[in-house]
Amino acid sequence: MSQQVVTEVDARGLQCPMPLLKAKRALNSLASGDQLRVLATDSGSQRDFEVFARQSGHRLLESACDAGVYSYLLQKR
Repeated sequence: MSQQVVTEVDARGLQCPMPLLKAKRALNSLASGDQLRVLATDSGSQRDFEVFARQSGHRLLESACDAGVYSYLLQKR
């Protein structure tokens, strides 16, 4: 059984649209099925990542907030 490798992008401290742009750039370098975790502090990123996943076809597997840090787990289509 192979273990899923998760690439991480730290976008904490960046304002819209930078967390999403950094995520898009990272997804471009991944293979289909790979996962990307994004950490952000911009509260607007919640809406951004939900809409982005729906429009792009990538799967938003997880969305959470802990102590003001938003975490998103995406799977590349």
